[in-house]
Amino acid sequence: MIKGLFTGIFCFIPYLLWAQIDSGAVSYGQVDTVNKLDLIDIGRSIIDIPSRKITDDDNKKIFFSFLPISSAGATDGRMLVTSTTAGFYLGSKKTTYLSSLNFTPYLNFTGRYGLPIRSNIWLRDNSFNIVGDTRLLVYPQYTWGLGGGQSSNNKYLVDYKYVRFYQSALKRITPYFFAGIGYYLDYYIDMESDNGSGSNLKAFTNYQFGTEAKKNSFSSGPVINLMYDTRNNSINPLPGWFANIIYRYNMKALGSNDNWQSLYVDVRKYQSLTNTPRKNMLAFWFYYWSSLSSGTPYLNLPAIGMDPYQRSGRGIEQNRYRGQNLLYFETEYRYDLTNNGLLGFVAFANINSASQPNSRQFRYFNPAAGAGLRIKFNKKSDTNIGIDYGFSRDYSSIRINLGETF
Repeated sequence: MIKGLFTGIFCFIPYLLWAQIDSGAVSYGQVDTVNKLDLIDIGRSIIDIPSRKITDDDNKKIFFSFLPISSAGATDGRMLVTSTTAGFYLGSKKTTYLSSLNFTPYLNFTGRYGLPIRSNIWLRDNSFNIVGDTRLLVYPQYTWGLGGGQSSNNKYLVDYKYVRFYQSALKRITPYFFAGIGYYLDYYIDMESDNGSGSNLKAFTNYQFGTEAKKNSFSSGPVINLMYDTRNNSINPLPGWFANIIYRYNMKALGSNDNWQSLYVDVRKYQSLTNTPRKNMLAFWFYYWSSLSSGTPYLNLPAIGMDPYQRSGRGIEQNRYRGQNLLYFETEYRYDLTNNGLLGFVAFANINSASQPNSRQFRYFNPAAGAGLRIKFNKKSDTNIGIDYGFSRDYSSIRINLGETF
């Protein structure tokens, strides 16, 4: 299996390297903010504070965006959430992508709260990309077992505390291709899986790894990370490509309860439909997530909405579908309603399938769709407030985020 995995990875590399230019400093292009309007401009006009023109010498200036209420990564019902996104350059804006730091503490008044921090740091001239994801959560969550086809009412509440520490460092190999290594740690603590019915999570899921009540689940191991990225802004991607392959190998030697492996393949395409400053584009997102071996803890198995960014499955309840393999595809149309970029809208549709237990077959495909409004918060970092309504056969929800879903 390992041999086949690495064969597949290295067969994919030539595609990533195709049509590359020399490996010197590359100009990546910038967002033209002339005649653009955002909420900061409106606020300045109300309190009569003159704006200052940002030049290329202001590379290290931090562009903050703040949202006092959000639903990203949270759950249904009443919530208190703040989302802060900081965009900044660590090199010339002509040769360095925009770095970002996102902090989204939340509380939903029903026992779930968390302190997640995500970072995507680009060093000068994109010489290195350092990606981090750290979370401290208390996370009661429903599960519906493995595969598809279950009734929405056949669910089971699992309560646990969770610590995540993911860090990767990738070195630039060509202007758009990066390769590196990292370390991933997942720690699920004090898992409560008795709903008072006399059953337990192990019996409900018929899965033996990481399903025992009042037990901790610890996974720790290195990762190999390959990435191809022609976007200059991950907060609000411009036309281009993004592809990411993450191979993870957890081992008992580093403290894991079991040896297990996983593979995550993520491909995105952004295609402009016109050649004007006014946004009119299509975005496509596909990922394949697989547990490659036995021993994977139940809560580490691929599940909808539990991808590394926790952004997939708009219109589908988080964790609704889980399996040893997961396929996901989403497409979104993005359009500026106003010439100054202040207002825009999106329409999206997605579909997913989790493999059936013991067979790894994709038998059930679960669609969802929706639409949303975009309000420009900070034109310098091109950060939008996104308000999305999504729906599926037995569920609907509203999400409010800073930045695009993908």
